Amino acid sequence: MPRSIWTGAISFGLVTVPVKLYSAVNRKTVRFNQINQKTGARINQKRVDASTGEEVNYEDLVKGYEIAPDRYVVIEPAELDAVEPRKTKTIEIEDFVDLDDIDPIFYDHPYYLAPGPGGAKPYRLLLEAMAETNKVAIAKVVIRSKESLVAIRPMGDVLGMATMLFADEVVDPKRLDDVPDADDVETSDRELDIAKQLVESLAGEFEPDRYHDTYREAVLEMIEKKAAGEEIAVTPEVEEAAPVPDLMSALKASLDAVRERTGDAAPAAEAKPKRAPRTSAPKSGTKPASRAKSKSKG
Repeated sequence: MPRSIWTGAISFGLVTVPVKLYSAVNRKTVRFNQINQKTGARINQKRVDASTGEEVNYEDLVKGYEIAPDRYVVIEPAELDAVEPRKTKTIEIEDFVDLDDIDPIFYDHPYYLAPGPGGAKPYRLLLEAMAETNKVAIAKVVIRSKESLVAIRPMGDVLGMATMLFADEVVDPKRLDDVPDADDVETSDRELDIAKQLVESLAGEFEPDRYHDTYREAVLEMIEKKAAGEEIAVTPEVEEAAPVPDLMSALKASLDAVRERTGDAAPAAEAKPKRAPRTSAPKSGTKPASRAKSKSKG
């Protein structure tokens, strides 16, 4: 049974909605400990002074921000407390925006919001109003002494909340040197037609259960085998450089492979773009039918 990690209230206008916050994910990362290969004992990490090599007691530690190599500005706990955001139990909604206006790159960590005591009716009212208007609430909230920008949106019968990145935390793709300018790369209509057919042939509904972390599953399976006393044979993998195929050939082969798998008999080679019918010019000495008919009536 999930346990709430924060309690507070959503505030918009003069309306207050008591809520409880729950994490929406349960990450399945395989974690390893460092151990001594000779003794099998776990390794303890110590805090050591880089200049003396001596261990430092916890009470002697302070926070420092590096401003130059080996130069630090030391910050006292009281100084940090002075600039911490005001602790509050309120999620202050600042704006309502269209869901489609938010690029997914801004989303960080997902949560669920459930109604708190006495909050069932205003919670439901807010959820339905946002669902019918297709709006997302942009708000700020302080959790664990950190102020976060968040997006609140309807997710079925529950409100979802995701912490968001600030604009200056998102890297502008224009700063990437390896992305060619659109005017520098030409694609033919034929290539685009085949590529669109390939995309459409692979299109379908998003089914999350279809996708698995196969690496994690393989690691856990290996751990179970070793725990049972089995030996794991490791075969070194040699990567061979594959020849780079012609783009059009690769598109056609990919489309044919998908169609063969799905039972569609039409090969990619036959998927030519339709052309407008050509009107053949009249042979010399003959007249177009429309003109000949009009003359015969005269």
